[in-house]
Amino acid sequence: MWRSATGADHAPTATAKDPGWREVLIAAAVQGAIFGLVKAAMDRAGAAGYRSLTGTWPE
Repeated sequence: MWRSATGADHAPTATAKDPGWREVLIAAAVQGAIFGLVKAAMDRAGAAGYRSLTGTWPE
């Protein structure tokens, strides 16, 4: 994903010397959004699986 946006192989880390603040902060925001999306999808799938096994939504 980062390659299609910037042409670089990897997103910059917070301690990388060459990228500017903007690039580092955008990379961190995108990474956080992707992590949040995957976590929510996994939590939702787990809850739906629990409901299909027990008939009740988990508390």
